This record gives sequence, C-alpha cells and structure tokens, in this order.
Amino acid sequence: MILLLCVTTAVAVAVVVRRDRPPADPHVHAAAQQTRQLLTAVDVFPHRLHRNDYQRSAFGSAWTDAVSVAGGGNGCDTRNDILGRDLVEVHTGAVDTCGRAVLTGRLRSPYTGEWIVFRRGRTAGAVQIDHIVALALAWDMGAWAWPADRRADLANDPANLIAVDAASNQAKSDAPPGRWMPPLAAFRCRYAIQFVTVVAAYGLAVDADSREVLDDVLARC
Repeated sequence: MILLLCVTTAVAVAVVVRRDRPPADPHVHAAAQQTRQLLTAVDVFPHRLHRNDYQRSAFGSAWTDAVSVAGGGNGCDTRNDILGRDLVEVHTGAVDTCGRAVLTGRLRSPYTGEWIVFRRGRTAGAVQIDHIVALALAWDMGAWAWPADRRADLANDPANLIAVDAASNQAKSDAPPGRWMPPLAAFRCRYAIQFVTVVAAYGLAVDADSREVLDDVLARC
C-alpha cells in the first residue's frame, strides 16, 4: 500500500511539473542556445553596485512616443502599444495620448499564467507594464553614463517591455535575475532570452549571481 501511494504521488508530481514546464519548444531551444552565446560577451560585475542616485526622470517622460525604437513616433504612447500587443479581445478608442488606446481586454499574465480582465479607468492598474531589465537596475549596471535619448529608448523599447499582473510586477521591483525570476517556471526561458537580449543590445553588465542563473535557465530550455 505504501509503495502504491508513493508511485501515485510521484505520478501526480510529474504531471504538475510537466504542466508547469512543458516539453521544450524547438524554436525556444534554438533561441536559448544562441542567447547563451550572447551572454558570454556580456560584462559581469561581481555584484550589483547600488549608486543611490537613480531617478525615473533620467529615462525621460513615462511612456513617451518620442523615441527611436520600434513603435516610436507612431502617434500612440508606449503603454498602449504594449497593451495592444499583449492583450486579447481588445477594444480600442481614442484618448489624448493615443488614437487607438486599449479600453478593454484580457491578459494572461506570463509571470503567473492567471487571466486578468483589463478595463481602462480605476481598475486599469491590475495590468502593469514591466521593464524586463528594470530601469533602476539598468542605471546601476551602466545606464547612468548614457545620454538621455539612449535611456529613453531603453525605457520604451518593446523588447524590454511586457504586460503582466500587478502583484508580480511589484514583487519583482528592480530585482535582477539572481534574486527574482517569474513564478511560472514555463516562462523562465523566454524571460531569460529577453533579459540577455536587452542587456547585450544596450551594452549593460550583469552581476555574477544573475549570470549564473541566466546561463542555468538557458541551458535547460
């Protein structure tokens, strides 16, 4: 009876793990291996050096359209660009900052897998736009020395932005991968790929713990 119970429990655990970590997607696997190569060229600091002089305003006006990255200058603020990209069942309408602003929609948060209903107005904060490489982290890892336009590009680059649930965004704050990864294990490969892609493209450094975590995640994709 005890043996049967153990076997049954093991099967149940295996099912949970497979649901949380589905079989490797060959496209994600290939991207992960390429990203591991990118990671080898990223500068590594022994640890994060907190400068204590970070200000959000150093990265320009929040969600400004006046940037040179994808989506910049399209007549719509960055927040609505990302909501329109990441939400489903979207209904749009005109507001001051965007002629096709997202009014309603639904989001399956990539960090948790939970569905969230979005409605513009008082409850809009249930869906937040996360900087995969947090701006405060980027500041500490090299962005403090950049010109203003490059910082604004990072803050509004779609490659560095993703719509998520508010709780996960707040729990992450400005933590690097060595201290925080998405709770949903099935999304960690894509998160690591995007994180490394952004730091490599912008010439940012990573701390040693985060480099180890990123490499381990990518190796398992």
